[in-house]
Amino acid sequence: MPATSTSEVESEAELAARFERNAMQYHAVLLRGARRLTHSEADAEDLLQDTLMNAYAGFRRFEPGTNMRAWLFRIMHNRWVSLHRTKQRRPDVFTVEDITDSDLAASSVHLSAVHRSAEDEALDILSDKVIREALNDLPEVFRLTVYYADMQGLTYAQTAALLGVPMGTVMSRVARSRERLRVSLATLGETRRGEQRVA
Repeated sequence: MPATSTSEVESEAELAARFERNAMQYHAVLLRGARRLTHSEADAEDLLQDTLMNAYAGFRRFEPGTNMRAWLFRIMHNRWVSLHRTKQRRPDVFTVEDITDSDLAASSVHLSAVHRSAEDEALDILSDKVIREALNDLPEVFRLTVYYADMQGLTYAQTAALLGVPMGTVMSRVARSRERLRVSLATLGETRRGEQRVA
């Protein structure tokens, strides 16, 4: 008779308890990652819920000893890509009678605040706006790679798995991003110093 694995004898209650214990500790960091991907608090919460539901559905297949955080971020990234593609294929639907001029005016005032990413909000805390400008000047693929590898502290292998690219690509992007940041920060720093001398 073949040996019975623990996942075959594990009850739903035991599975839920194990999921709560092992996966839910990453709730806060996953929410920050979801905000970064979606640029919207409501969409980030939806993406996080979808990620956790998919993670729970596949939790019996998760290999103990592998990196739970990277696994969860990979699921999130895949769900985000899938949901983003679905949204692009389906136009937004709303009834015109329900929207008034005051609704449009109110939403335009709050639009910029709603679509700010978690990365942008974190960088706002920094006192040095030069760093923020330099990061914003990076192309999106470099900015995402630097965000996961340097700001979130994921390893190159975890970042590669999350973004679905080879580890060498992540290493190259990080190195090139850091070099671009060095050049950009030096240039922006000189410009700012020159502006301060004139003022």
